[in-house]
Amino acid sequence: MPHHYELYYWPSIQGRGEFVRLALEEAGADYDDVARRDEKAMFRFLGDAKSATPPFAPPFLKSGRLLIAQTANILLFLGSRHRLAPASESGRLWAHQLQLTVTDVVAEVHDTHHPIATGLYYEDQKPEARRRAHDFLKERLPKFLGYFERVIIGNRKGKGHLVGSSITYVDLSLFQLIEGMRYAFPRGMKRAERDFPRVVALHDHVQKRPRIAAYLRSERRIPFNEDGIFRRYKELDI
Repeated sequence: MPHHYELYYWPSIQGRGEFVRLALEEAGADYDDVARRDEKAMFRFLGDAKSATPPFAPPFLKSGRLLIAQTANILLFLGSRHRLAPASESGRLWAHQLQLTVTDVVAEVHDTHHPIATGLYYEDQKPEARRRAHDFLKERLPKFLGYFERVIIGNRKGKGHLVGSSITYVDLSLFQLIEGMRYAFPRGMKRAERDFPRVVALHDHVQKRPRIAAYLRSERRIPFNEDGIFRRYKELDI
């Protein structure tokens, strides 16, 4: 059955909303990226005091009467609807668990350039950012990528996916994580990727999928920039 969705996220950055966009694109879903044509519409939901289930922040997705917030929660919903998640409950929970781990990585990436406070400019916390980025690239990133590498190896159904034998939203999210890291830390990622060939192979597989490839070439794909989560500051790419 066809579904129409309204996605609400900041119109000028990829950010956390991009993980949802990739799932919608891979599913071939009919969706409206609302804030890109009407940013004020997003604030009507954020400021709705009458709502019993208001979102704290974007991204959030409207599907009929449902209003779903939090990236991992949205992907849990879309995965079941569009065959981007396993059919079994245990499989769906496993995929959700992996997505929450991706969420952890994304939060740590953000903190490489804003380690003290999001309300401060990057220029106000550059020494701390350099220390945080160094620790992230040296200690944390290899642990996360190594974990995903082991998950791919341990997937008994094989074919190089994280979960099962076909594409899931978690594969798409790992692709986006690698893309963002390559933009923000090209030197660090070039060094790290040598040890995790299966993660790189999964990234390459996702990139070549017809709908994803078409999306990446389109104007719908917002370029990386220094307002999003993945930001390129040469002094942090140690």
